[in-house]
Amino acid sequence: MQYRLLSLAIALGLSANAGAQTAEAATDLDQVTVTGTRTEVAVQDSLVPIQVISRAEIERSQATSLPELLAGRAGINIANQGGPGKLTSVFLRGTESDHVLVLVDGVRIGSVTAGLAAFQDLPVAQIDHIEIVRGPRSSLYGSEAIGGVIQIFTRDGGKGLTTYAQAGFGTHDLRNHSAGFSYRGDRGWLSANAGYQETDGINACRGTAGNAEAPFGAGCYADEPDRDGYKNTSFGLRAGYSLTDTLALEGNFLNADSTNEYDGSLFGGNLADNLQRVAGGKLTWTPSEAFKLTVQAGRNDDQADNHYVDAGTGTRTYVSTFDTRRDTASAQADYQFAEGQTITLGGDWQNDQVTSTTDYEVADRDNTGVFAEYQGTFGAQSLQASVRNDDNEQFGSHTTGSLGYGFGFGDGFKFTASAGTGFKAPNFNDLYYPGFSNPDLKPEKSKSLNLGLAQYGQGWNWTFNAYETRIEDLIGYDTAFNVVNVDKAKIRGAELTGFITLAGLDINAQLSHADARDDGDGANHDNWLARRARDTARLDLDYAIGDVRVGLTGNAAGKRYDNAANTDRLGGYATLDVRVAYALTPEWTLQAKASNVFDRDYETVAWYNQPGREYMVSVRWQAKQ
Repeated sequence: MQYRLLSLAIALGLSANAGAQTAEAATDLDQVTVTGTRTEVAVQDSLVPIQVISRAEIERSQATSLPELLAGRAGINIANQGGPGKLTSVFLRGTESDHVLVLVDGVRIGSVTAGLAAFQDLPVAQIDHIEIVRGPRSSLYGSEAIGGVIQIFTRDGGKGLTTYAQAGFGTHDLRNHSAGFSYRGDRGWLSANAGYQETDGINACRGTAGNAEAPFGAGCYADEPDRDGYKNTSFGLRAGYSLTDTLALEGNFLNADSTNEYDGSLFGGNLADNLQRVAGGKLTWTPSEAFKLTVQAGRNDDQADNHYVDAGTGTRTYVSTFDTRRDTASAQADYQFAEGQTITLGGDWQNDQVTSTTDYEVADRDNTGVFAEYQGTFGAQSLQASVRNDDNEQFGSHTTGSLGYGFGFGDGFKFTASAGTGFKAPNFNDLYYPGFSNPDLKPEKSKSLNLGLAQYGQGWNWTFNAYETRIEDLIGYDTAFNVVNVDKAKIRGAELTGFITLAGLDINAQLSHADARDDGDGANHDNWLARRARDTARLDLDYAIGDVRVGLTGNAAGKRYDNAANTDRLGGYATLDVRVAYALTPEWTLQAKASNVFDRDYETVAWYNQPGREYMVSVRWQAKQ
């Protein structure tokens, strides 16, 4: 009983969300994830910090974008350049925004040139659930997984036939609609979903051209005081079929076309037509309970055509194209050679290509990786170890590894310790962009240590993790403004999360601290890394009264600096969202939401505005057969 009282005190004492799990998920101690080990592992058995955002939580939150859904969660900092559809950077555990590996249904995504995933263009309507792994996973996935891995799973087939449709309207002429169906039979399943979102948006940038207060090159360096709209049309399809009792085939496809208006110039454009496309196929052979072979292939297209639209004449002028393609393939064998003892062997292949109006000296490269992993349990103790070698056409060979240990004390208590190395391969802009690159760059490298304590009960849980990450050979500029591996970083942090249900009230709370500092020898030594708040928090409360469900989400972030010199300070902020849902019938639900109800004025990137108070109402229909 004393342990449960401790858990209750932690959950109530936090000022932010933590479990990132729904009430249904949090009470299911058998909830399984695959991202942390590339094999199926129950959440409470993971030796690295992991959280899951389910479809039920997504619908309850009434979030209209992926950045909104991720904001304030454990270890995550969000930096957005002006509202819906605008460039959004996700910093995980204080690392760089390109130190986060992003997967969609197992397919690696991201711009080959910029090295970033377009979080702002991945539609919430297409998402079934999200798994977030905090800490390095390069020993299983290779490049980019220094801060962690975010894997997005698109919607799949439920039991029988399910159909749904949703229509929403809100501030700034927001239209947010989606529809789809899923079917699961004895051997096969199918899910098809479509989404449409459009908004007039807000004035993204408050103008820095000719502004004496703005340093040269700050913000958008343009003065276009107009609304910057956004439109996204998406379609998703997933299907699977059991060819035999031991052989299964699965395919996935996601296509999101968007048009984004932003403040810019004739040279850089002020309107972009973007495409995010992810396609993949997977074949699984399971001849016995002890052995499983998985073969998977995928492709991600990240395309952008930039234009300049003259506000006076409406004339549209073509500016540039940046199209990148990433092809991947993998094979993985899992063998349980004894009770609680599993070994995994696998290999990955990746090819990156660039098609652009900018002439890159090199337009494609290959990477081949091989890895091995061991997972074992010995009574109350558990062990995980993995090693991987990547052979890259550009920089050669690189080896990473990780080791994890766990001990269960009883009463749901568990101690974990893990250590790992990571690396990030230079992107094509770093290596080959004309006049601002260096083809001799080496990979950025990291070492991390994590200590954790957690307790899982029926209907409640809490976790605490403390970590340190050191990064070397960070890509930056020397005194002559040449691109070189010159920088270092030291990051120390902690995360406290909790979930509990009290008298029907679901409480999800989360508090994060990440002290990310420049550890190099230059003028910025010991400064905060740019655009990352040290402290973030989130609190989600949901309560059902008959056919009515009410909830609120509070988000808070401390101050941050917009530049490496720490001269441009951005103040901290706190926002509150309030939502209500009313079940008119078993099939029809009416929803309403007020975001940033106190109309807080804040910025996460200097000179770029954030939305004030906004409202949205929607109606949803769902039928099961």
